[in-house]
Amino acid sequence: MTTPRLPLALGAATLLLVTNLYGATSARADGDDPSVPPGTEPSASAPVKIDPTDPDLKLPEGATLAAPKVLDIKSVVEDQSGDERRTDTNTDVTFALQAEVLFSKDSAKLSEAAKARIGAIADEIRKQNPTQVRVFGFTDNLGTSAHGDVLSRQRANAVQGVLDQDLNDPNITFDVRGYGEQYPIADNSTEEGRKKNRRVEVTFPRTAS
Repeated sequence: MTTPRLPLALGAATLLLVTNLYGATSARADGDDPSVPPGTEPSASAPVKIDPTDPDLKLPEGATLAAPKVLDIKSVVEDQSGDERRTDTNTDVTFALQAEVLFSKDSAKLSEAAKARIGAIADEIRKQNPTQVRVFGFTDNLGTSAHGDVLSRQRANAVQGVLDQDLNDPNITFDVRGYGEQYPIADNSTEEGRKKNRRVEVTFPRTAS
């Protein structure tokens, strides 16, 4: 006879929410997820231990708990214009800025307005007091791959330079990379999609509640 197991609860809205009996919760936005370059995936902590005999669980007779599984919380907030996106997980914060609000076409020179936007991100970084910040640049698939690699790295360097100046914190190290057309978050066959793919992402650990 098969022993019944309690299913995970699923709720569908703008975010999909998954909760298991160990208190771990996860949410993800439908489609259009931010990129996760190799080596940057968040690592989840061990699940909270729970007593399967605890009467508060109210398990049906003969039921057992499913195997523990820790899932990550993810919430995505995008401004009305789509120029900026903030992604929060229980381990990291990521800001994605579209290239058009930072640079002129095919340029890595920041405008004064762009520096103000980056300064606001520096304020958020300061709140978390991290020791490492990742700055990754991305392009669409127009032009050569080599050109995209160089331009995305130059743009990431430019953003990192402003962050470093604003933060002025010798305890913070930066990981700066240019990924070119790799890791698109939208369809490169449309201009709307290519616009989303042309971006700079700033990621730092969540160290404060």
